[in-house]
Amino acid sequence: MLGLLAFCSSSLAVDREAMLEEANLLILPRERQLPDVELIDEQGQTVTTEGLSDHWYLLFFGFTACPDVCPTTLSDMRRLLGQLPPDVREQVQVILISADPARDTPEALRTYLGYYRANFKGLTGEIPELQKMSKALGLPFVAATSMEGDYNVSHSSNLAIVGPNGTLRGHIRAPLKLDGLLQFLPQLIEAK
Repeated sequence: MLGLLAFCSSSLAVDREAMLEEANLLILPRERQLPDVELIDEQGQTVTTEGLSDHWYLLFFGFTACPDVCPTTLSDMRRLLGQLPPDVREQVQVILISADPARDTPEALRTYLGYYRANFKGLTGEIPELQKMSKALGLPFVAATSMEGDYNVSHSSNLAIVGPNGTLRGHIRAPLKLDGLLQFLPQLIEAK
């Protein structure tokens, strides 16, 4: 019996290693609760972390004026979702959380995300709430110190994975490995 348990335990470790190696997918050893955070979605509606349920969420911090990381991430996510089996795709929601709330109004998010035609969602809000969410998800960003002119915002290029019970499950590290994600993301979702 102990041999069987050791085998099961080591095969799980191999799967986690394979997920990390082939998909840059890092699964946490234990799920983490998210703090209560109140943000505004791209429709102007209030959203709380309690509302992150009933789907698998792939969240990342970015901003609509981002010249490179954000458009690449959203394009890759659109491609990934388009290749996932329909039953898996229906369970996944991609969310861009703004690291630049001064420019990223709900309307700006709605317009920007609409370019991707992938039903992506967007969240914005007050800097303290965004920083609280950033810390909980392990996705750092540095808020702009000046809102004058054409400024840039530093942010993580990783994505957080939140399960259907609203807990942080892991991260997808950049650079995105779409072939590996196509293989392992359905396994993660089906295993719940």
